[in-house]
Amino acid sequence: MLAPFGTDLWLAEGPVVEGMAGFRFPTRMAVMRLGDAGLAVWSPVAPNDALLAEVEALGPVRWLLAPNDLHHLFLPDWVQAVPRVRVLAAPGVREKRPDMVIHAVLGEDPPPSAFEGALDIAPIRGNRVTTEVAVFHRASRTAIFTDLLQALPPGWFRGWRGLVAKLDLMQEAEPTVPRKFRMAFQDREAARASLAPVFDWPAERLVIAHGAPVERDAAALLKRAFGWL
Repeated sequence: MLAPFGTDLWLAEGPVVEGMAGFRFPTRMAVMRLGDAGLAVWSPVAPNDALLAEVEALGPVRWLLAPNDLHHLFLPDWVQAVPRVRVLAAPGVREKRPDMVIHAVLGEDPPPSAFEGALDIAPIRGNRVTTEVAVFHRASRTAIFTDLLQALPPGWFRGWRGLVAKLDLMQEAEPTVPRKFRMAFQDREAARASLAPVFDWPAERLVIAHGAPVERDAAALLKRAFGWL
């Protein structure tokens, strides 16, 4: 179930989940090794015994990352399955999940010392829908986004949902920012400032939650995707 995607980075596909108005989305998580410090799991998908065994074979899971307040559904399952794991979440997740212990808010609280030199984080601010935290895994030179970049395959949505998806730019040829998120960037100055470190990342690869991973020229793609700002 785990597929390698560059040095010390693995991806796993999860079940399709249903969002608002019957829109269904594929799910994907990333497992990142941070040197000798253990593993960080980004946007955890629904766990099962086989997936947990594969992850545990790579090393100890130290952190769960919830990269925005729309991607938290399976956190409790992982907390139950992985003892002593720490949950690091984007702004807004703690308010949505009062049933959970959120150990730190990404972009507001100091990151773990193990992240230094291994994992960069960049909260993308100025959006009234969600504050997404983009991630750069240095060993694999991979940028990781959740909902701000999407590229669902043609035909994924049908009927009126297919028309909405097309108009919303959810099914472009390469990952781009859907129109609903573009319209939600009410503070574009804050967004541009947030993206400045992202544009400096030497990213070769790109992983997104909803669309195929990109294996080359990710840095240039990121600048194209957010060029409208």
